[in-house]
Amino acid sequence: MSLGDQVAANLPYLRRYARALTGSQQTGDAFVRATLEAALADEGLKESLSGGRVPLYKAFNKVWASAYLEVADAGDHGDHEAAAQDRLRTITPLNRQALLLTTLEDFSIPEAAEIMEIDAADIETMVQQAVDEIERESSTSVLIIEDEPLISMQLEDLVRSLGHDICGTAATRTQAQEVVAERTPGLVLADIQLADGSSGLDAVDDILAIDSVPVIFITAYPERLLTGDRPEPTYLVTKPFQESTVRAAISQALFFGSSRPLG
Repeated sequence: MSLGDQVAANLPYLRRYARALTGSQQTGDAFVRATLEAALADEGLKESLSGGRVPLYKAFNKVWASAYLEVADAGDHGDHEAAAQDRLRTITPLNRQALLLTTLEDFSIPEAAEIMEIDAADIETMVQQAVDEIERESSTSVLIIEDEPLISMQLEDLVRSLGHDICGTAATRTQAQEVVAERTPGLVLADIQLADGSSGLDAVDDILAIDSVPVIFITAYPERLLTGDRPEPTYLVTKPFQESTVRAAISQALFFGSSRPLG
C-alpha cells in the first residue's frame, strides 16, 4: 500500500477524532487539513506517516497543540459552534484528548503517550481525571434507538451506571417518535439501520425538528458517514464498541451541550 493510500485509509478516523475533540466538523476538519499541509511541507514528517496511525495522530497533535487557540478564535462561527468553543476554553483539553485516544480511537496507553509526547503514567492520570469529570456531569434522560435487544440492554445498563435515566428505547423510527411524543430526551444514542428497514438518521431528524438534543450515532460502518460530502455526525461510535468508548462519547456530547452536527 502506498503512503497516500495508507494515509487516506486512516483519514476518516482522524477526522472523527478531530471532530469529537473540538466538538465541530468545521474546526476538526481544519486541523486535519493543517496536519496534511504540514506533512506536505516537511519531507521528514511526510515520511514518518508511513509508520501508520500513531505518527499520523502525532502529527495532528503537534498542529492541535500549537494552533488550538488561534484556530478556535478565528472566523465567524455560528451560535452552536461558538458555544462549543466557549465550553472548550473552560478546561485544558489534555484529559479529554487522552481519554478519546484510548477509547474512541482504541490506542494503547504507550501509543497515546507517544502521540501526545508525554509519559505513559501521565496518560493514565489524565484518563482517570477525565473519567472523574464524566461522573460529575449533570444527569439527563437518554433515548436509545437500537434494534438489537442485547445491545440495547447493554446501553441501558451503561447509561444508568453513569447516573442518567432512560426515557425510552426504540427499535424503529415509529417507536422513537412515540417515545419523544411523551418525553423529549436530553441525549440520544442511535443506531443507523433499524429493525423495520427505517433509518436512525431519519429518527434523529424527527427529534431535532422538535428540540435541540445531543446525539451519538452507533454504527458498524462509520466510513459511510465520514465521507466529507455532507454535514456529518459530530459523535460517532463504531460497532462492536467498548463501553469506555461510549462513556467518552457521552461525556463529550454532554460537555459541549451539542445538539446538531456542527459545520
